[in-house]
Amino acid sequence: MGMEERVRELIRKEVHDWDSEVMVTARFKAFSGLRSDWESRYHFWRDLIIKIARHLNIFIISRSVVKNVWFNQGGLTPLCLDHVLLQMYNAGDLSCSSDLIDPKSGHLTQIFHKVRHILSKSPISSQDEFIVSTLLEEKSMEVIKLLCEDHWTSSCIVSMSKFQVICGGPKEASVILSHLSECGKAKYLAVRRKELIEGVKISLSLQTVSGTTSPDYDILHLTWTAEKLQLQLDMIDQRRDKSKILALASLKSGNKISALRQAREMKLASESREKCNVLLRRVEEVLRAIADAEDSKEVFEAIQSGTNAIKDRQITIEEVQLCLDELDETINSQKQVEKLIGSVSSYAEFDEDIEDELDKLKLEESGKSVADGGIREQESLSKSLSDLKLADNNETPNNVSEVVDDPSLVQLV
Repeated sequence: MGMEERVRELIRKEVHDWDSEVMVTARFKAFSGLRSDWESRYHFWRDLIIKIARHLNIFIISRSVVKNVWFNQGGLTPLCLDHVLLQMYNAGDLSCSSDLIDPKSGHLTQIFHKVRHILSKSPISSQDEFIVSTLLEEKSMEVIKLLCEDHWTSSCIVSMSKFQVICGGPKEASVILSHLSECGKAKYLAVRRKELIEGVKISLSLQTVSGTTSPDYDILHLTWTAEKLQLQLDMIDQRRDKSKILALASLKSGNKISALRQAREMKLASESREKCNVLLRRVEEVLRAIADAEDSKEVFEAIQSGTNAIKDRQITIEEVQLCLDELDETINSQKQVEKLIGSVSSYAEFDEDIEDELDKLKLEESGKSVADGGIREQESLSKSLSDLKLADNNETPNNVSEVVDDPSLVQLV
């Protein structure tokens, strides 16, 4: 169900006489000069706007969408809507993006922004996007609650990408971060290694967020690294599963060379995954040690323990970055893959491991075939596997190099 249909359904549920021509005429007309004449209608529209926004789980609304989509009644739109939005803004029910502070700027710059905004407020009529204040507050509290479920400390540091996912998108994250920063509940963090790494430090208690320290930036880098490593693991798993499917298909079609090539790629993917997983476990171990130290609620000891944890486990920020560079090179370099699987002389190096991979595929496929009742297919697959042997240098078919050198057959690990 689209947004327009959802809004229509909610309005008809909340306003039983919405389709009445008499009521449409009364509600849609412009406000008069006397507040007593239109105050009840103002409350009607204000409450309905907030209720619809909450129903849609949004806190940023567009004047044009509200007017032309939400409340479009057969081509008629409320003539009083601009006045309603103005009154909501003056009452503090709405705010504009220009009202928000920039959390990336310094404290003094933020103060100047507030003063300048008060002295030179842009006319409300020129604004199209508005922020529903109560819903922004609710969403901000929801974000903190979600973070509390994953952290047991009084504050936490998350990467900007994760913060954006929790908030529902980059625009929503920017508004929420600005709000939390103005309330003293969050601070923007940024550190440049080989690239700019952005994050947020958020207070999960009733206290305001503490000032940023040098270890905060190391924690941000480690947190960002852990997320990147997890993404790499997911990518490797997808490629390994794809190679497995292609290997089984090649076995069934009798394409021995393709089956061997896919089995090699499965092995290379497994090796890359192991390397990536070991580094991820080490990074997570350091982050847990720092979190445990911070949980003691003794700030100095927490920082000192966190620093010692990094030293005790013999891992440094530079080492993490070096390992990431090596991992990227292993996974993304097609030349390395072609060199390993394109050379006939390298076949013997992995003979035993590749045969193990094929044996696993044989057992797994045989089990599936029995479960499906495909006895004949199982016998055919078993026969093709038993006949399949890795050729040594003297028994390599003449067309092996041609098959392997075909760029269309090369798969990245």
